[in-house]
Amino acid sequence: MLVSVGDREADIYELFLEAERTQRGAELLVRLERSRGRKVKTEDGQGYGFLWERMHGEPIAGHREVAVPRRGSRAARTARLELRYVRLILKPPAAKELPPLTIWAVQAFEATCPPRAGKPVEWMLLTTVKTESLDDATERLRWYALRWGIEVYHRVIESGCRIEDRQLGSAERIETCLAIDMVVAWRIYWLNKQGRETPDLPCDVFPEEDEWKVL
Repeated sequence: MLVSVGDREADIYELFLEAERTQRGAELLVRLERSRGRKVKTEDGQGYGFLWERMHGEPIAGHREVAVPRRGSRAARTARLELRYVRLILKPPAAKELPPLTIWAVQAFEATCPPRAGKPVEWMLLTTVKTESLDDATERLRWYALRWGIEVYHRVIESGCRIEDRQLGSAERIETCLAIDMVVAWRIYWLNKQGRETPDLPCDVFPEEDEWKVL
């Protein structure tokens, strides 16, 4: 199963509609943009209400912890999150004549945030993947938490490989260059991750002898 994970800029109703209509396409997991004011109703057909209010009325399915990375002067920490999930019918935007969507929502909320930690973690995730248990909701949470690593990887491509500075004359040449830079960026990101998680391993576990001597 291929799952496309998107942050709040991917909260587009037509994107979910396309995923529902495309039988062999990617599934979606998207963080909801709060200002959208999405309206939903439960599967039993009760009247429409706002998703944020609806989810806070759901019982807590369980608690899970996620590692929140360092950001600027804010130290890294571990957040303890309340997990809620439910199957819902998503109402289309008022100005668009589109059908409603059946979708699963997962809310991860940090009810107790430590002092000086910034805003508490609160993620509202919409997904086309069936979410019918605490284990399912935990997996969806883990998928979204991978976003931090993806952001670091993209930063390596942009700042480390400087892909945006390439002056190439055709899309084919850009694709070829990007294919190489993506491998380089993955390798740098992986080595950086291993350096943090397994700092006592000798360097020759990763590069060959001629490679580390050149470095």
